[in-house]
Amino acid sequence: MADQYDLVILGSGPGGYVAAIRAAQLGLKTAIVERERLGGICLNWGCIPTKALLRSSEIYHYITHADAYGLSVEKPGFDLAKVTERSRKVAAQLNNGVKGLMKKNKVTVVEGNGRLAAPNQLEVEGGQGKVQLEARNIIVATGARARELPFAKADGDRIWTYRHAMVPPAMPEKLLVIGSGAIGVEFASFYSDMGAKVTIVEMLDRILPVEDAEISDFMTKALKKQGMDIRTSTGVQAMKASPKGVTAEIKAPDGKVTTEEYSHAIVAIGIVPNTENIGLEELGVDKSKGGQIVTDPYGRTKVPGVWAIGDVTGAPWLAHKASHEGVIAVEAIAGGKPHPMDVSNIPGCTYSRPQVASVGYTEARAKELGRKVKVGKFPFIGNGKAIALGEAEGFVKTVFDADTGELLGAHMVGAEVTELIQGYVVARQLETTEAELMETVLPHPTLSEMMHESVLAAYGRPLHI
Repeated sequence: MADQYDLVILGSGPGGYVAAIRAAQLGLKTAIVERERLGGICLNWGCIPTKALLRSSEIYHYITHADAYGLSVEKPGFDLAKVTERSRKVAAQLNNGVKGLMKKNKVTVVEGNGRLAAPNQLEVEGGQGKVQLEARNIIVATGARARELPFAKADGDRIWTYRHAMVPPAMPEKLLVIGSGAIGVEFASFYSDMGAKVTIVEMLDRILPVEDAEISDFMTKALKKQGMDIRTSTGVQAMKASPKGVTAEIKAPDGKVTTEEYSHAIVAIGIVPNTENIGLEELGVDKSKGGQIVTDPYGRTKVPGVWAIGDVTGAPWLAHKASHEGVIAVEAIAGGKPHPMDVSNIPGCTYSRPQVASVGYTEARAKELGRKVKVGKFPFIGNGKAIALGEAEGFVKTVFDADTGELLGAHMVGAEVTELIQGYVVARQLETTEAELMETVLPHPTLSEMMHESVLAAYGRPLHI
């Protein structure tokens, strides 16, 4: 006999485990299936451990620049193994935290590889053999994996994906980063601050291509100032690893191909959804050309009883998007009437040095949609707290609808902007206009004052510049 549930979730990343918790809160008998570790890629090999690494590199940067703060440090250095060990301990702590949450909420955890055998049946093959789970509803939350170069598979020694880059066997001396999205730029920032000579290669015409063009331009200048080699409209067309390093053929914008040597390479060219070999095709679940599962705004597929959330459903590939989709899907399953997902209100963050954060439309996209815009910008150099912190590089940019005052988008680059962006996220969610934002009193001295100044600047009223 198969075990009976109201809901079975395949995958325990930020989408899956949050969906399980919400389901338990709503009284649904719930099971979650995981083939590796609870928490998925994000907690174990992605969002969280990378931030632990970046924290180490940030502190190391401050130590090596202590003189700027009137301090002195003799012979600064680091132990790469200990840096990595701390990152893994952080991941392990959170993995245990998810285990505790599953136990607290009485969610059954089933270990093994799951496969949809029918719209209401999941087969799990693991250490205990085959187990059958039956449920009125199944949520697919299997996430995604790193996309690899077809001509240069990652070997974990010289050619790395993000997973290898988090547990480096050695410190790179000369590092090639292929791809300049958030993952590529974050690893470039970490290894550069730890002393590696870093080159970023991007096929598109600017780094961080999903961000506002002014943010991309600022980041290019900032990373170059730190010593990185930034090459856009450039591609890697061949790469070969050896015991001594990596040889790459790099094609420049003018078509010229050069052969260059690096100690290591990180491939950060996107992700591939984990939708193969889990029974989707046999059930008739629709997938897009990119392999993502097609759903409605509540996570329903065209097959009754089968739902999907997170990276398997497409961009933006963000943990917080997956978590919110999980809540929406579960509430719909439970008979509620949740608000559908609005991806334009989902913030994106890059935890490099400097940080990048944004929400809503870029200036260019707003204009493409036919909006008349008012744009405000305020620089970090005009903020007292930023100057006191020694972090006076960066700016805040806000984009408003010129006719209605609607906040269309906000874009930030500089220290701690990943913590500041939530203010604009809440403003967009509440459909706030410039009037309410101008009347909001923010504390002094804080970096958040720049957010207020940027709004004022859009309407010709900045106070400190």
